[in-house]
Amino acid sequence: MCGILGVVATSLVNQLLYDGLQVLQHRGQDAAGIATSEGGRFHMHKGSGLVRDVFRTRNMRNLEGNWGIGHVRYPTAGSAYNAAEAQPFYVNSPFGLLLAHNGNLTNSEALKREMFLSDLRHINTSSDSEVLLNVFAHELQAACKGLKIDEEAIFTAVAGVHRRCRGAYAVVVMIAGYGLLAFRDPYGIRPLVIGRNDCEAGTEWLVASESVAVDVLGFRLLRDVAPGEAVLVDTAGRFHSRQCAARTVHAPCMFEFVYLARPDSIIDGVSVYESRMKMGEYLADKMRRTMPNVHIDVVIPIPDSSRPSAMQMADRLDLPFREGFVKNRYIGRTFIMPGQATRRKSVRQKLNTIHQEFKGKSVLLVDDSIVRGTTSKEIVNMAREAGATKVYLASAAPPVRYANVYGIDMPTRGELIASDRSEEEIAREIGADGLIYQDLDDLKASVRALNPSLQFFETSCFDGQYITGDITVEYLNGVENQRSEAKPGKNDHNDQDDGDDGQLDLNLASDAER
Repeated sequence: MCGILGVVATSLVNQLLYDGLQVLQHRGQDAAGIATSEGGRFHMHKGSGLVRDVFRTRNMRNLEGNWGIGHVRYPTAGSAYNAAEAQPFYVNSPFGLLLAHNGNLTNSEALKREMFLSDLRHINTSSDSEVLLNVFAHELQAACKGLKIDEEAIFTAVAGVHRRCRGAYAVVVMIAGYGLLAFRDPYGIRPLVIGRNDCEAGTEWLVASESVAVDVLGFRLLRDVAPGEAVLVDTAGRFHSRQCAARTVHAPCMFEFVYLARPDSIIDGVSVYESRMKMGEYLADKMRRTMPNVHIDVVIPIPDSSRPSAMQMADRLDLPFREGFVKNRYIGRTFIMPGQATRRKSVRQKLNTIHQEFKGKSVLLVDDSIVRGTTSKEIVNMAREAGATKVYLASAAPPVRYANVYGIDMPTRGELIASDRSEEEIAREIGADGLIYQDLDDLKASVRALNPSLQFFETSCFDGQYITGDITVEYLNGVENQRSEAKPGKNDHNDQDDGDDGQLDLNLASDAER
């Protein structure tokens, strides 16, 4: 999971990109980058860490121009500790291209070999995003007639990407001398929305991973980029779009609705907040059916993403809803933080109990999902230490049993608490008196109720069914081996000081003319 942003405006765009990335910060805390264009020159600054830490005033002054792209990185493919893998990525042929990518290519190793042997292109990092950039660059070069670039060649190149690349990808690309390109994989796994702003100086366009960036930046949400579609905005602000995939199946990632996206976002026509409320309703109905004799005094959410589900559970079960945990806003999300030891340490730094809400009560804790179970076990212990007589846990999502290969850094199966345990065994492992999971059909119904046109979802981490149809046991074993071999490096973002160590600041000249 990463956050991407692209803007074509009528004035300087650096502040818009910075503000937009801060709104999308929840999608990645590992690295951030912004690239802008002024005339025939690209300006870029990127580095490890949070948006607020990567960019200083001097960096922002250098990001001149009225169109550009931004990226916040969450470690998926490649190294989470290598500043060189912060995005956007750049190639100077053809025309000069800068790309930012959210998702994960599942055939990146095969593509690397093709790039080297057939396309004569060198991949300099282990990032699949650099692979995707070079595939697009090769396809664009092949589609262009001579030195002239046009709309037809660009859309033809995107079609070539769809033919060659497998997996999940939402992409923004700057094409020197031409404009901003954005496209989404044929399954629409990762989200991408379009915003528009009509002002006195003309029409401005924005593409972003979530609609919350559209809202905050003062744009109007137009629609989602369709699966397989490409949208192109030239430097004059003219908007073009085309379906570039031969076959599409709309199957958005279910984990976006469960956990990843902000509740104030709308993705594929679905309010994330309302979908989480629906999850709570379905889960309450299941609890009433399957645990009729369990006595609960109070429903307490594990902040923050589970709050809408917990509120609806309490309402539907006619139980009091209380805030029992206070969250420290200055500690990063534990799901994103690399390293199990860091995760264990951070739970109590991140949450503290309001003792009077637990003392002498039978409590139902509601979480959005249970992944490793490490956090859940610690929170159950905290509830008991605060005086709870019974602690039950409800998960708004089904058991997470399988690896995710489409851009979420899901642990290996050996690290997933539900991979080889029953619900009763999981409850014992985390120390709960009882445990209830959402049914997968109910989870799908929660989202589909808000947009009935969504017939398919990417739910592989719950059911092991990979929507792209190209994932083998050998591939999954390779992913697990790669994760096991990965070691933290010295560029961990927690170690940065106020200097520019680990950051890249490039001014990339391009002589390309439209």
